[in-house]
Amino acid sequence: MRKRQFVLTVLVFILLFVAACGTSATPEPAAPAETQQFKLAAIFPGVITDADYNTLGYIAVTSVQADMGVETAYSESVAVPDVERVMREYIDDGFNIIFTHGGQFLSQTSDLAKEFPDVHFIGESDAAPDDAPANLWVIDRNFHVGFYPLGVVAAKQSKTGKIGYIGGLTLPFSYAEVHAIEQAIADQGLDVEVKSVWAGNFNDPTKARELAEAMMAEDVDVIIGSLNLGMFGLFEAVKSNSGEVWATAKYTDKTSFAPDNYITSVLYDFSGPLKEIVGKIEAGEAGGYYPLGFDTGVTVQTPLKNASSDLNSELQQVMKDVKEGKITVNKDTTPIE
Repeated sequence: MRKRQFVLTVLVFILLFVAACGTSATPEPAAPAETQQFKLAAIFPGVITDADYNTLGYIAVTSVQADMGVETAYSESVAVPDVERVMREYIDDGFNIIFTHGGQFLSQTSDLAKEFPDVHFIGESDAAPDDAPANLWVIDRNFHVGFYPLGVVAAKQSKTGKIGYIGGLTLPFSYAEVHAIEQAIADQGLDVEVKSVWAGNFNDPTKARELAEAMMAEDVDVIIGSLNLGMFGLFEAVKSNSGEVWATAKYTDKTSFAPDNYITSVLYDFSGPLKEIVGKIEAGEAGGYYPLGFDTGVTVQTPLKNASSDLNSELQQVMKDVKEGKITVNKDTTPIE
């Protein structure tokens, strides 16, 4: 369902007067310069009430509206085959900044940017773009960066020496998350086994629970989740276990779903990056590349829950080292068999 929120914008007319220097001639006043009016439309793959990825995108859009006075609108639960049509409808309605929140939309977003060079597009990806149109901003989500410290936390929290990863789909970013976990364990010199599986869906709690229960049967005692609604099934599995089993999450704080088993989450903020990009567009930068990281939109939730103070300190040091470049987290998208 297409919904809109509008904020009245004010057209500012500025008369520029050039003062004469060293002459008595009276200059002609410059013609009034009209500030371009920007209108932003956002497209989300899911519902904005998911308390997860789509909610983060919606919060970012509302922050642009509230803090920058930009008129905004949004469409939720848009499928990939429908995204081009929805973007065209917004362009026909006069929206000149189109934001697609999800890497699955990047191809169509890029194609439409080439067709409409006077419209600004903001898309998301998991790598630096090749030959991006001049009017396309690409947010590189760099998911693997946040999973490096999760690997340290999970490996040091584990008592069995076995940790698990449950992803949704076998996509390049998901492989990169697993390889980042493996890199963290190797860098720490730890002897910890990583078992990785994929549910085939980011939003299937039943399948996620089945996979988590199978892992726990093999003595996995820390499970790193890279899911959306599927996290509910993972949490139910760890809560039902009679022993000590812990879980980490992604995108938002999910402490309340398993308070005795939850450790932390990789938190993402799209509000700051989106506002910065819109500001750059207003300043005349039509397109560009915007990588997320610990200095731009990514952090790990602290203090850790159900973990020692020593592990909290180690986590802070790891994040600091990554942010300062002392640790380089490799983006390895090699498929995992």
